[in-house]
Amino acid sequence: MDTSGKEKEAIQLMADADKKVKSSGSFLGGMFGGGHHKVEEACEMYCRAANMFKMAKNWSAAGSAFCKAARLHMQLQNKHDCATSFIDAGNAYKKSDPNEAIKCLNAAIDIYTDMGRFTIAAKHHISTAEIYESELVDIEKAIAHYEQAADYYKGEESNSSANKCLLKVGAYCAQLEQYQKAIEIYEQVGASTMDNPLLKYSAKEYFFKAALCHFIVDELNAKIAVEKYEEMFPAFSDSRECKLLKKLLEAHEEQNCEAFTEAVKEFDSISRLDQWHTTLLLRIKKTIQGDEGDLK
Repeated sequence: MDTSGKEKEAIQLMADADKKVKSSGSFLGGMFGGGHHKVEEACEMYCRAANMFKMAKNWSAAGSAFCKAARLHMQLQNKHDCATSFIDAGNAYKKSDPNEAIKCLNAAIDIYTDMGRFTIAAKHHISTAEIYESELVDIEKAIAHYEQAADYYKGEESNSSANKCLLKVGAYCAQLEQYQKAIEIYEQVGASTMDNPLLKYSAKEYFFKAALCHFIVDELNAKIAVEKYEEMFPAFSDSRECKLLKKLLEAHEEQNCEAFTEAVKEFDSISRLDQWHTTLLLRIKKTIQGDEGDLK
C-alpha cells in the first residue's frame, strides 16, 4: 500500500491545524469569539494527522502530532484527553525515539496521579520500565519505575500486580549484587503468596531465590534461611528446590565442586534452570576452592 499520499495529507492537515491555532488568537480573548471551538477543531486535526503518520510509519511525526494535540487538550482543561494523547505520542515514539517516548509517558503519569488514577499511572510506569530495560538498557531506572508501579498498585490493593513488579525488581537487584534488597522482596512475596491456594505453588520458587541470594552472601545465613522457610511453609521441605539447596549446602561445606555440579545437573535435567538461576549458582560455586567456573 502506497502511504506517501497519507503522509502528504497529514502534513497538510498539520499546517491547517497550526493556522487554526494561530487564528484562535489569545486563548482567553478567543473564548468569546469562537477561539475555543477553533482550538478543539485543531486538536482533532492533529490527532487525525498523527494517525495518518502512523499509517505511513512515520513514528516521529506521529508522536509530535499527538504531543501538539495533548498540549491543546491541556489548554482546554481536558485532562483525560491530554493524558490519552501523551500515551498515544509515547507509543508512537517507542518505535523511533525511546527518550521522547519516556518524556511523553511521564507527562501522562503526572496527569493520572494528579487525577488520582494510580492504577493507570502504575501501568505506564511499567511501560517506561520496559523501555529502560529493552531499548536504553538502564536497569537502575527500570528498577525505579517498577518500584513506583508496585507502590501505586499496593495503594490500590492490587497486590498481585504489585508482586509482579516487585519480582522484576528482585531479579534485577540480585543480578546487580544488591542481595539484601532481593532477599527482602522474595521473602515478602513468598510470605504473601504461601497462604493463597492459587499462588502457593509459586511460594517455593520465591523462597528458593531468596535462599540462593543468602547463599552468595554467607553459607550459614542460607542454612538458617532454609530452616526458616521450612518452618513458615512446610510444603517447602518436600520441594525439589529445598532438596537441591540442602545438597548444595552440604557440597559447599565439604568444598566439593563435583557434588555441587552433580546436584545442579540432576535438578536441571527435570526442571530447566534459567539464566538468572544459572548466574547465581555459578557465583556460589566460585566460592568453592578449586572451582573450574562452570556447571557442566
